[in-house]
Amino acid sequence: MDDKKIIFSGVQPSGNLTLGNYLGAIRNWAKLQKDYHCIYAMMDMHTITVRQTPADIRRRTLEVLALYIACGIDPEENILFVQSHNPNHAELAWVLNCYTYMGEMQRMTQFKDKSARHADNINTGLFTYPVLMAADILLYGADYVPVGKDQMQHIEICRDIAGRFNAIYGDVFKIPEGLLSKSGAKIMSLQEPTKKMSKSDENPKAYISMMDDMNVVAKKIKSAVTDSEGVIEYRPDDESKAGINNLISIMSAVTGKTPEEIAGDYASAGYGTFKADVAEAVVEVLAPIRAEYDRLIADKAYLKDICASGAQRARAISQRTLNKVYKKVGFLQL
Repeated sequence: MDDKKIIFSGVQPSGNLTLGNYLGAIRNWAKLQKDYHCIYAMMDMHTITVRQTPADIRRRTLEVLALYIACGIDPEENILFVQSHNPNHAELAWVLNCYTYMGEMQRMTQFKDKSARHADNINTGLFTYPVLMAADILLYGADYVPVGKDQMQHIEICRDIAGRFNAIYGDVFKIPEGLLSKSGAKIMSLQEPTKKMSKSDENPKAYISMMDDMNVVAKKIKSAVTDSEGVIEYRPDDESKAGINNLISIMSAVTGKTPEEIAGDYASAGYGTFKADVAEAVVEVLAPIRAEYDRLIADKAYLKDICASGAQRARAISQRTLNKVYKKVGFLQL
C-alpha cells in the first residue's frame, strides 16, 4: 500500500449540476486524483430529505456519473459509486446518531435554511443528515474532504462525532480535515449575483446547467445582471458590483487569469463586449465536456458496470470500518 492520502466527496443527484459545481468542485476533483486515493459518490440518500420524483433521481444519478467521467475523473483510478448501493452508510449513520447530541444538530445552519425553504416537509432526515454525512466520510478513513466554506460546519460536526467515539472506544476513526481548494471558484447567480449559483434555483436563467446547450449557455451569460455604472472593475467587497464581479470570477476560473488582470484587459470595454467574451470562454471549456458526456450517457450498460464495480470496492473498504465499530459498541459478531 502506498502512502497516498484518501479523499472522499460527493454530489447529490438532485437538479442539474451547474457551472458553479464544475468550477468550484468537480474540476478540482479531477486534479486531486494524481496525488490522492479518491472516492467520489453520487449521494442519492441525501436527496430525499426534500421530496423528489423517483424517476428523476434514477436518471440524474447516471447523469452525474457520466459528468464525473466527462470532467476527467478516471473510474479505474478512483472509486465512483452510488451511495445507496452501499448499505454500510445507513448502518454507520444509525450508530453515530446515538453519539450525536440534539443541540449540535439544532445549530446546523443548513437545517435552518432548508427548513425555511421547505416548511411543509421538516422531516427527521433533514435534521440528522449531517450524521449520515459523517458516516459517509468516516467509513473510508478519509484524510481530506474537499468542501466549500459553506460546508465546513459539516466537517466540524463530523470531527466532533468521531472524536467523541474515539474518546470512548479508542482509536477507531481517522479524524478528517476539510480541504478548501485554492483554485475553487465561488460562482454566483447570474440573475441575483449576491446569491450562490444553485441547481435548485427556480429561475433557469440564474444558473448555467452542465446539461445546457452551448447556445443557451452563451445566451444566459449575455443576459446576466450587471449594474448601471458601465465600468468593468473588480471590486469584490462592493455589493453594487456583484454582477460584474461574478462575471470576472467566471472568466478568471475558465482562463486562469487573475480577476485583476481581466479587469485591466477590459478597462475600456463595454459590458456587451465583455459578456460576449465571457460566454465564448465558458463555451470553449464546456463544449468538449458536453460532447464526452453525450457519448457516455448513451452507454447506460457501461455506466451501470462502473456503479457495480465502484459499489463492490466501496463496500470492501467500508465493511472493515463498520465491523470495527460494531465490535466496539458490543454488537454480537457472527
